[in-house]
Amino acid sequence: MKKTIKDYEYQGKRVILRCDLNVPIENGIITDNTRIKESLETINYLIDNNAKVIILSHLGKIKTEEDKKDNTLYPVYLELKKILDTNVYFSEETSGKSLEDKISNLKEGEVLIIENTRYEDIEGKKESSCDETLSTYWASLGDVYINDAYGTSHRSHASNVGISKLLPNGIGFLMEKETTKLDEIMNENTHPFIVIMGGKKISDKTLVIENLIDKCDKILIGGGMCFTFLKSMDINIGSSIVDDDNIEFCKKILNEYKDKIILPVDIVTSNNEIKNINNISKNDVGYDIGPKTIELFTKILKEAKRVVINGPMGVFEKEGFSKGTDAIYKCIKENNIKTLVGGGDSAASVNLLGYKDAFFHISTGGGATLEYLSGKSLPGIDIIEDK
Repeated sequence: MKKTIKDYEYQGKRVILRCDLNVPIENGIITDNTRIKESLETINYLIDNNAKVIILSHLGKIKTEEDKKDNTLYPVYLELKKILDTNVYFSEETSGKSLEDKISNLKEGEVLIIENTRYEDIEGKKESSCDETLSTYWASLGDVYINDAYGTSHRSHASNVGISKLLPNGIGFLMEKETTKLDEIMNENTHPFIVIMGGKKISDKTLVIENLIDKCDKILIGGGMCFTFLKSMDINIGSSIVDDDNIEFCKKILNEYKDKIILPVDIVTSNNEIKNINNISKNDVGYDIGPKTIELFTKILKEAKRVVINGPMGVFEKEGFSKGTDAIYKCIKENNIKTLVGGGDSAASVNLLGYKDAFFHISTGGGATLEYLSGKSLPGIDIIEDK
């Protein structure tokens, strides 16, 4: 059991809080503030307990100076300034006297947001390589460290693992909720246990399949990744997306677990035609699972006691190609099946299609949840002190 935010006193203390405020921003406007809202319980707890709150977060990837202007946390600062009932300040610097002066002037119950931690990646990838000097510097700015950035817990960065090595630490409410919910659904022993996998790529899901295949009863595969499986069976997939590097993996899994892997029997093409998988022409591009596949998948799902979803069934964000994903979600909701939704695209589809309150848990982590489901340890959590 890891130490949590409730294991410390905060009166007058400088608390470095690592959040995951990596929200989508277009032309300086936040298009989805879900991650900000998910962080509010932890931020407000620290405010209410008279801490001096110093927030660290990354946003996007920073490889060049040019990347900085499109990945500034300033819009996040403006959003928090509107939401929080306290003074909120922003530091354009990630290190140096200006930042140190702002922290010195911070009063109890006030909040300071430091600019994108990945700005420190421009010279030597100091953040992403968990640079010891940067970790030590950031740790010197606080008295206690709280990690609430579940979405980056699979990374060993200066702003999570590095600081944790040097300060009293614990996890925030979001991190605690994520790990508790994930452990609950994965450690339960109810069956049938069905895994649904979709999305474009198979490359980042091979380990998840290998880890879950012996634990679950069926894996239903849709989305773009189904075409790599179909191609491995020598089925013509037309011009659909394919990951040739994982053809052999698909062959191996299908050979060993042919009764567990369930693939589509028909698809909807980009031209809105329904095609049996044995009747796909060379110019066809699969955009969704077809009606017979929906019938097949939902028949299996209705018997499920537990479900894990990673990835949508089609290009749900385009009009006319969300039917497969929607049908799966509707079936789960109507049959009240205990379901974990993991991965960024899955969470986005849940919100877009209006199923936000239909599931046991919707994970905020993409890569972190994938690694968890793969059976890997998460360094950002492992480093936190035990009770």
